[in-house]
Amino acid sequence: MMLVIDVTKGMQTQSAECLVIGQIACQKMVVVLNKIDLLPEGKRQSAIEKMTKKMQKTLENTKFSGCPIVAVAAKPGGPEAPESENPLGVSELIEVLKSQAYLPSRDPSGHFLMAVDHCFSIKGQGTVMTGTILSGSVSLGDNVEIPALKVTKKVKSMQMFHTPVTYAMQGDRVGVCVTQFDPKLLERGLICTPDSLHTIHAAIISLKKIQYFRGALQTKAKFHITVGHETVMGRVMFFSPAPADFNEEIQENVFDFEKDYLYQEEYLSKDSVSSEENKENDQAGEVQLPKQQWALLEFEKPVTCPKLCLVIGSKLDTDIHANTCRLAFHGVLLQGMEDKNYTETFLPKLKVYKQKHKEGQVERVMDDYSVIGRSLFKKETNIQIFVGLKVKLSTGEDGIIDGGFGQSGKFKIRIPDGLKPDTKMLLTAASKKKSKGGKGEMTKEDESSKNDAAQPVTISLIFKRYVFDTQKKMIQS
Repeated sequence: MMLVIDVTKGMQTQSAECLVIGQIACQKMVVVLNKIDLLPEGKRQSAIEKMTKKMQKTLENTKFSGCPIVAVAAKPGGPEAPESENPLGVSELIEVLKSQAYLPSRDPSGHFLMAVDHCFSIKGQGTVMTGTILSGSVSLGDNVEIPALKVTKKVKSMQMFHTPVTYAMQGDRVGVCVTQFDPKLLERGLICTPDSLHTIHAAIISLKKIQYFRGALQTKAKFHITVGHETVMGRVMFFSPAPADFNEEIQENVFDFEKDYLYQEEYLSKDSVSSEENKENDQAGEVQLPKQQWALLEFEKPVTCPKLCLVIGSKLDTDIHANTCRLAFHGVLLQGMEDKNYTETFLPKLKVYKQKHKEGQVERVMDDYSVIGRSLFKKETNIQIFVGLKVKLSTGEDGIIDGGFGQSGKFKIRIPDGLKPDTKMLLTAASKKKSKGGKGEMTKEDESSKNDAAQPVTISLIFKRYVFDTQKKMIQS
């Protein structure tokens, strides 16, 4: 990557965003300080040195720490200057690029996939699509698909750097010529082996928040989602491993549909845990964060892309002049959903659950093995669907919801192992006081016993419910 900086202005908001994208997508970088012709000649060298130091400081905590920094004037005098003006420093830049360049290992196997960045027609020949081959290889006479347009065309001729070729493979820059195709239909996009790419309506991605993004990443929020050459609006839902699996090792590039996942209102990061929780956790030590998190992305319009492609989520509607990072997260696309009705056909396989916790109170004792509870359900709740669920009393007993009691949302709890004597005393004292309290003035003794029994016995009901379960079943371990 070459990061070009105006030497008179230094890092701008856009330069910083380019640097963030570079950290996600590139391994090597060269910084180019441009427009040195705008610096007065006497002070030029010291100004370049000052900016070089500044850039080195900026890059210190990035993966590009210590990368080469070259000063140039690509077009001295600006666009209006005569052609005879020679560029400054460009030959040095070329030498630096040569020293930094390396040959990556390339593999011609697998499906052909090419990123097209330009499309034009040549009279009497056909339409040429130029771009970079991302995977596989292509030969003269092969059929290639333009998936965004759902058309397949035969390769009539190919050129690499003005030289006709019959074969090209991963990593090559190539122009591919096909006939009877209007170049206006495709400025940028992907072409591939027929039927090898899928158009998806939603996807599961593994992701990481970009540390410079201020603000929380919230479930149900909309982001600009960039995949390949496309940027579309998408809605997100974040989820993490079940808490018992928070420390499980990261599974690269696969997603396991057999596991249970915990729904999150927002992406979990050090700054997302509320200050209240932080206070509690500070005493207990470090805040527990999962090693890996995922999101369900639902696109506003279908996207054609390969599996495991890079995904970047941004808030591009943020004011460009506000000095904030608009890039919010980056990730890898693990699983695409091709079916338009994915909410019915695909999502029920995704086992993301919400943990529910309801609290109520014991109203009174019926006998040694049953109590009446209140405040757990609303008056209009159908208690029948909760029958058989386990509850726990704050005094330690386990109970089972047996059914409704009366019309006001009260319910009966069966205590299979019976109430403890202490609990019974506590509850009997509480109910006596209630009935006494109604009969006029309290005596001193009542006053003191009221304080003893001021703690009501609470009932807690904990269950989980899968977000995409059509039957909304409540599950207890």
